[in-house]
Amino acid sequence: MPGKQKHRRPVAPDHHLRRGFTLIEIIVVVTIIAILAGIIAPRIMSNVGKAKESRARSEAKQIASLITTYMLDMQMSRLDDDFDIEVLVLAPDDGGGPEGPYLQKRGALVDPWGRPYEIRIPGEVNYDFDIVSLGDDGEMGTEDDITN
Repeated sequence: MPGKQKHRRPVAPDHHLRRGFTLIEIIVVVTIIAILAGIIAPRIMSNVGKAKESRARSEAKQIASLITTYMLDMQMSRLDDDFDIEVLVLAPDDGGGPEGPYLQKRGALVDPWGRPYEIRIPGEVNYDFDIVSLGDDGEMGTEDDITN
């Protein structure tokens, strides 16, 4: 039958023509990623440490300012040696200052490393008191201590 056309089936692609990744290509890519991670990771971690230090300095200054406000509200010229900064989160009826609480959350009295801020009376840096974060190592008197 001359008028009939035969339908041709599409030819399946030859499996030999497909190309996947070779083991060498995968090793090269993984090596490049490892090298980049080795270069970038220390820089990122350094920036995280600097951000925590900056945050601790800012929070220590804020706590010191709130203690000064507390002292003014209580008409105090200096703090007692046993002063506890927890008083900043207490309402007047619970033993806080007349305008308290000065801080809304107890978490604000914890430094970026998860340790509570400390108060030193009299201060070593400031005359009347210091607010101190022990820094990353948590050791008193090391160079990473942060004071308001």
